[in-house]
Amino acid sequence: MKQKLLCSALAGVLLSLSACGGSDSSPSTSAAPTKNVLFFLGDGMGMTTMTAARIYSVGEDGELTMDQLPETAFVHTFSNDAQVTDSAPSMAAYMTGVKMNNEVISMTAATKATDANGKPYQVNYDSTCPTSNGQAVPTLLEEMKAAGYGTGVVSTARITHATPAATYSHVCHRDAENTIAAALVPGGSGYNAKLGDGVDVVFGGGSSYFTPKEDGGRRNDKRNLIAEFKAQKYSFAANKADFDKLPVDGSKIAGLFTKDHMAYDLDRDASKEPSLAEMTDKAIDALTAKKKGFFLMVEGGRIDHALHATNARRALQDTVAFDNAIKAALLKMQQVDPGLKNTLIVVTADHDHTMHLNGYAQRTGKTESGKPGILGLVKDYVTGQPSKDVGGNPYTIIGFGNGPGRKDVRGPIDSTTLESPDYLQEAVVPLASETHGGADVFLGAQGLGAENFSGVIDNTEVFSLIKKSIGL
Repeated sequence: MKQKLLCSALAGVLLSLSACGGSDSSPSTSAAPTKNVLFFLGDGMGMTTMTAARIYSVGEDGELTMDQLPETAFVHTFSNDAQVTDSAPSMAAYMTGVKMNNEVISMTAATKATDANGKPYQVNYDSTCPTSNGQAVPTLLEEMKAAGYGTGVVSTARITHATPAATYSHVCHRDAENTIAAALVPGGSGYNAKLGDGVDVVFGGGSSYFTPKEDGGRRNDKRNLIAEFKAQKYSFAANKADFDKLPVDGSKIAGLFTKDHMAYDLDRDASKEPSLAEMTDKAIDALTAKKKGFFLMVEGGRIDHALHATNARRALQDTVAFDNAIKAALLKMQQVDPGLKNTLIVVTADHDHTMHLNGYAQRTGKTESGKPGILGLVKDYVTGQPSKDVGGNPYTIIGFGNGPGRKDVRGPIDSTTLESPDYLQEAVVPLASETHGGADVFLGAQGLGAENFSGVIDNTEVFSLIKKSIGL
């Protein structure tokens, strides 16, 4: 007891008393953090999408990398005001531990998705929140930055889109992407000072929100935030060739490879855009070079967009690309931190979609040229012949509860068309864009503190469980 009182009385004073925890003369708080958190978010990657992607890629008996994570949980995704969430409050729940309203990014629970005048939101890229409409709540990235960690944000969507934005910005409505972009660039008006000297690694799409209208962008304030990035000593890449030359020496790096979202993986020109796995790998190299712990968020953003279009093939291919990024990260982190003794990897989704698997289909195996697999027709598991609806017409294994693929009159389906990357699976309810679904999503974890994730949890619990795992 006397020993504890002595240490308490002399806290903050430079001592070399072993009773106070060691002989180092510098305060323990000055030591660089040693833990790493890699948070992978498959946007819209519900359980059906995961299952279909597995069969598409490796067949029914195969396993994706995320299937092999040793600790798992189911996550509730509803938002503060909706049974079915959108990406803004669901990702913000992971990053802040707070339930908030649909469309709101990293604000207090009562914040309403309104414009700066408190009126129902109209698309306004420059909108800010009135002071009477809620307050910002700290994000995991901000807290880890304040504790001395390196930080990185990677996405195949616009870097100002809801999921990445929830890590580093605070707005009443997710569409305020000019405001979100300004929050990311050190030194200028609208910068989020809680990011300190800036996020260390930034990779994604959406350069139009960083450049003025006069130069073909969407900014109304004539600012060129890419030039401001460079002025803040970021090495910057606009294409794959630039990306390959980016340093990984611990200095700050950024890449905005497209004006809007990056290409679907099925359509990606590898000479122009890096893959999600390549961006993840380089981000890890750059962050580990800083010789301290780090937080890295990686989003497979375009899974969601393909699902909204009821375009199963692109959705499944982007899910596989997301899984490849997880595989690349596990391989790299095992080299950096053998056994992941100081590294936590979390993989999850922000919400579900209305995708479903129809009928009693025979096993298809993986999708190959000439074999659409799970993208094909339901064939009876006994006879091997196409199953028929009440009108005598075949139907596909994958369908959607709603979306643009609604057919008023069903007819024959040419199986060869099912291999087209542009084929849209059928939907029950006709909508211009398919909606999210409200089912629970998968969470997998490996490494330091992974055992904290189990059972059925709310999305807001993930924030505290990550902090518990690394002692933050």
